[in-house]
Amino acid sequence: MLLKLEHYFDRFSDVMGWLAGVLNLIMLLNVFYDAIARYFFNTGSIALQEMEWHLFSMVFLFGIAYALKEDGHVRVDVLYDRFSPRWKAIVNIGGMFLLLLPLSLLVIEGSVWYVHEAFTSGEISGDPGGLTQRWLIKLVIPASFVFLVVSAIGFLLHNVNVLRGVEILPEHHHKEDLL
Repeated sequence: MLLKLEHYFDRFSDVMGWLAGVLNLIMLLNVFYDAIARYFFNTGSIALQEMEWHLFSMVFLFGIAYALKEDGHVRVDVLYDRFSPRWKAIVNIGGMFLLLLPLSLLVIEGSVWYVHEAFTSGEISGDPGGLTQRWLIKLVIPASFVFLVVSAIGFLLHNVNVLRGVEILPEHHHKEDLL
């Protein structure tokens, strides 16, 4: 049962990774178009320049959930690499409950008013020709941390399965097994 649940949460994280990849490609095309327009045709767009950092933010924030699932997040690997799979699972679970979930919930709670304020005030770019509807990019902040919490549930299930002895750690997974 827990393995099936873990699989569903992993699928969600995979979708977030795919979305971050697609957004990265869109960002690349946006930067390419903007650079060509600016340097070869002496024209440019403030909106396109703003879209670059909006897309970069989305790539980073949506990619966090995928990085957690792939065990690509930052930690003190000097110690962690020496632990047994059981101790790694214990450290992962402890870190999730002590750091990841409280911080995620704090960011979600603290950023919702930020989005609401931008929406109700009709906030737009301060630059002429910039993007309107600034609340949309601000909405990415709490949404991405909700996605991180969903991914963390899959990460928790994975580590519980490791503790139960029914699953090996991610570094032993083969990509073919995940498809």
